[in-house]
Amino acid sequence: MLLSWLTGLAAGIVFLHFLQKLVFPYFWEDFWYLLKVVRYGIRVEMYKLKGELCTVLDRFLSLAQKQPQKPFIIFEGDIHTYQDVDKRSSRVAHVFLNHSTLKRGDTVALLMSNEPDFVHVWFGLAKLGCVVAFLNSNIRSNSLLHCIRCCEPRALVVGADLLGTVEEILPNLPEGITVWGMNDSVPQGVTSLKEKLSTASDKPVPRSYHVVSSLKAPHLYIFTSGTTGATCVLKKKFSASQFWNDCRKYNVTVFQYIGELCRYLCKQPKREGEKDHRVRLAVGNGVRSDVWREFLDRFGNIKMCELYGATEGNICFMNHTGKIGSVGRTNFFYKLLFVFDLIKYDFQKDEPTRNEQGWCIHVKKGEPGLLISRVNEKNPFFGYAGSKKHTEKKLLYDVFKKGDVYFNTGDLLVQDRDNFLYFWDRIGDTFRWKGENVATTEVADIIGMLDFIQETNVYGVTVPDYEGKAGMASIILKPNKSLDLEKVYEQVLTFLPAYACPRFLRIQEKMETTGTFKLQKFQLAEEGFSPLKISDPLYFMDNLKKSYVPLTKELYNQILLGEVKL
Repeated sequence: MLLSWLTGLAAGIVFLHFLQKLVFPYFWEDFWYLLKVVRYGIRVEMYKLKGELCTVLDRFLSLAQKQPQKPFIIFEGDIHTYQDVDKRSSRVAHVFLNHSTLKRGDTVALLMSNEPDFVHVWFGLAKLGCVVAFLNSNIRSNSLLHCIRCCEPRALVVGADLLGTVEEILPNLPEGITVWGMNDSVPQGVTSLKEKLSTASDKPVPRSYHVVSSLKAPHLYIFTSGTTGATCVLKKKFSASQFWNDCRKYNVTVFQYIGELCRYLCKQPKREGEKDHRVRLAVGNGVRSDVWREFLDRFGNIKMCELYGATEGNICFMNHTGKIGSVGRTNFFYKLLFVFDLIKYDFQKDEPTRNEQGWCIHVKKGEPGLLISRVNEKNPFFGYAGSKKHTEKKLLYDVFKKGDVYFNTGDLLVQDRDNFLYFWDRIGDTFRWKGENVATTEVADIIGMLDFIQETNVYGVTVPDYEGKAGMASIILKPNKSLDLEKVYEQVLTFLPAYACPRFLRIQEKMETTGTFKLQKFQLAEEGFSPLKISDPLYFMDNLKKSYVPLTKELYNQILLGEVKL
């Protein structure tokens, strides 16, 4: 009797196991992932109840006490231990304590390349309770000034290699900003931070200066390997040819990627021993399915943890199962924690589609839809620094009922029958190229400064075998004015970072607009840059000739074949 009962129980368990595998194949992966999410949420709530949060800096200082001699940063062969970083960041803090009027809560802008002093300055300012605004080291001129004005800093700290960039804009900086340079020799109007560091104290700064009690503190949203006790291997710039050599040399186990990085690695000539490394995990976003497969085939069984999210957003996904091509996965329980939807989008009107009652419309599984996320107390949207206009543009009101508010990600995603999510396209006023976000309005404004340009419409176009979209500018000339291609080239190269410069130009006689008088981008992007389909004059950015040149059928084919570098 007992034996038959046990046999039946075992058979039932086996049946349920196979049934679960058949009907809910990702049950356990989802369960453990959601358990981690819930545990993290509980920890955050506990910190909130205590009224004192553990920040990145607090975690770093705790680890510096436990493992002072462990390498924290390895940069160009030099080792910087936890103790080294702690002491030098304290020197930075004491310089600003003794030689500036900075106080807790002030914002300081940081313009530096990849180097240890980036972390030293960041942590040093954080020890004083200052908010640090990281500026893109590729931008310059008006774009840089715009970013500085938006974050309203009391001070600006500049790396030695970027002092020339800042010197150009010094006369136009807002009043009240002191500029500090990480070099012994600095331009007039700049104070040498490096010089003062040599005599500064490295005594610990009292924790009372930087204790945080609110989750809304801006510096909480930046993370580094210091939160886990790991060692960070840092390089000035990415090198595809040296990447795996560096991984082997420094025993790298995890690296962060953008899609372009993986593509560059796959484009390298094949070598022996490509799987001879200790890398077990890669974390990032934007890698295409074909590149993903090739990457794993060539470089071994590396777990790819593809993510979806934005620094300003209130929704994120993580591909915790390793499904190739997917940015993440959802289920009933995840949507209870993070309420999001995919809705229909009208490409002609450049806005979400609404039904006769005025409500947005859900898309079916397998159809691309605009990703939106509900804004509430648990999932807030804090907005953009210094720009209420841009903050409002990211919000959708009265979406499914009166009074509801959703964050508009500006991204189109597809959800399949197994609830995996896939990135489909980006809409609106930005697109991605070379792993960077390009603001179309900024590019259009720069081109529009030329005296022979009447109107400019900037958008992204798809180029085979490239991640993201290449910039293209549709231009209308002023009456009785002629196009100066060399001036356009000089203008964009002078005032825009390299990744934002339009690769293609299209000269039109008139601009098409939507029903709400927005410039029509969708149709232009669909038409692309093919001289076989477009009768308008087309031009290509030629860096060798330092000008835009006519985009001929021959040049077009060379671009498609990858014979011309973009």
